[in-house]
Amino acid sequence: MYVTVNEVMTREVVSVHEHTPFKDIAEALIERGIGSVPVVDDAGRVLGVVSEADLLCKEQFRELYYQEGCRPPLKTRLRHRLSPDSAGRRRKATGDTAAELMTAPAVTVPATTSVVRAARAMDEHGVKRLVVTGDDGTLRGIVSRRDLLKVFARSDADIARTIREDVLERSLWIETLGIRVEADHGVVTLTGWMDRRSDARIAVRMAGRVDGVVDVIDQLSWKHDDTR
Repeated sequence: MYVTVNEVMTREVVSVHEHTPFKDIAEALIERGIGSVPVVDDAGRVLGVVSEADLLCKEQFRELYYQEGCRPPLKTRLRHRLSPDSAGRRRKATGDTAAELMTAPAVTVPATTSVVRAARAMDEHGVKRLVVTGDDGTLRGIVSRRDLLKVFARSDADIARTIREDVLERSLWIETLGIRVEADHGVVTLTGWMDRRSDARIAVRMAGRVDGVVDVIDQLSWKHDDTR
């Protein structure tokens, strides 16, 4: 029933080695039009992520570490000074390689993660992209918010088939001849008869959890009300 990260992620990923110089990282971000890149070691294992914000630490703290005349506004200086990651910002401001500039550890998910869990991980960590890794920690791909939206591009026929076969027949063991499942732009309508009211409630809830479903319209009837 659930679409996994493996089905929607971007597989051709731009990455940098831990010893990649600052300038090469900046050029990679600009040329590819991306906001961050994973950092890997010789074995391809993910060590961290370097973002535009990580690179900009060097410019933001230039007057502190290079005694140059540029001086950020007082509010900006206080915010950075009081930040719990002030030590990390100092390290990035003086860093020259990916290993010195990166944010680590990277927020990663295995390829078998459902898109729902991936979305929750993005929200919990406040990131827009997640690094997808294999069992050995090696880079497999990148999944972004835009990639997660692909589940809502599933065809109505595919959604209806999933609900009929996976929800009703396999999960609930219900004969579907008396039930009609229709989907229109992701909005599912369930009509027909079921033996028990409790089964009808469960069917509606489970249909709503199928990836790609926008809403469920419940028009089911039942023969026995076993919820009293």
